[in-house]
Amino acid sequence: METLRPVRRTLLRDTAYEAIRDAIVRGDIPPGAPVRDADLAERLGLSRAPVRDALSRLSGEGLVESKPQSYTRVTRLVPRDVRDAAAVVRAMQELAARTAVPRLTDADVTAMREANDRFRDATGRGDVAEALRADDRLHDVLVTACDNRAVAATVERYTPLIRRLEWRQFGTASAAHGSAELHDRLIEACAERDAEAAARITAEIWRALEELADEPAEPVEPAEPVEPAQPTGPVEQT
Repeated sequence: METLRPVRRTLLRDTAYEAIRDAIVRGDIPPGAPVRDADLAERLGLSRAPVRDALSRLSGEGLVESKPQSYTRVTRLVPRDVRDAAAVVRAMQELAARTAVPRLTDADVTAMREANDRFRDATGRGDVAEALRADDRLHDVLVTACDNRAVAATVERYTPLIRRLEWRQFGTASAAHGSAELHDRLIEACAERDAEAAARITAEIWRALEELADEPAEPVEPAEPVEPAQPTGPVEQT
């Protein structure tokens, strides 16, 4: 019995949110496409209530827009909106780095190195979804260590709006390689406990996304349908 561990409980609204968000980010549901809670609920194997909750959250994050009694659709990539969001995330990530670095443990630095190794491997295989997860894990070390709830909440709020740009960036071998190299520099600054260098490199990483927002977007073709997310443990229906 000592080996048993608590199993993660998953809210259906979170399951729906993650599945729909990822489909939007990948371009499976392209910019401007209508989204209907009944259709999504059927495809995800969920009731309409958690899907409506998910769409409301996505609307607040700028990935979905609605007009009452008219439509709900995926927002188009508006360069100014994405650039503004990237600037906010950059500022929060800089603050996180500056605050977190003096508090980092050797285990934290090791976790960042491991995340960047996974990032390199994923981009080498063309697995953009895994690359984004690894990128999140790397930067989350600093956001967690800075222990500032406002920073964490702001990063969570605005990151989804720029995720479509990151998908495009990490899908390009040269850009992905450049990101991995910047990660290396950031990790070395963290290992040396050089907070100012870590903040500067963090700003460089996120400023690249601001600049990417001004580049013409390639047409996005739907790749595959939204697949039902498979919960890893008991599911709580609220």
